[in-house]
Amino acid sequence: MPSAPTASVLFVCVHNAGRSQMAAAFLSHLAGDRVEVRSAGSLPGDRVNPAAVEAMREVGIDISDRQPKVLTPEAVQASDYVITMGCGDACPVFPGRTYLDWALEDPAGKGVESVRPIRDAIRSRIEALVAEINAAGPPSTTD
Repeated sequence: MPSAPTASVLFVCVHNAGRSQMAAAFLSHLAGDRVEVRSAGSLPGDRVNPAAVEAMREVGIDISDRQPKVLTPEAVQASDYVITMGCGDACPVFPGRTYLDWALEDPAGKGVESVRPIRDAIRSRIEALVAEINAAGPPSTTD
């Protein structure tokens, strides 16, 4: 019987087409089913950035089938961690959530050569996040 995820994480950027998609894919890849992963955008794009798709393919992760999604208050409320990447004040705030803002360059309009360092910075932050979630342990079921 599989165990319940130890945490839920929502990644938010403006278009949900680059940074948040790469972050969600890395977290799913590195944490597996131990973490519930979501991503969304305050103004979602039509498709995932092709340079982000190629940069992730280079590290063995396929995000070509992902679709940008709109940010909803329900997605924020259902998440333990809300990690924003340049969405400004568009993200609603709910008590009891951990909010982090990752200052990362926007890959929009950039080629894969420029997206690689952004991808690598995201991976480093995801590795640290996984360590933090693992150290925190499962959420308490009592108040």
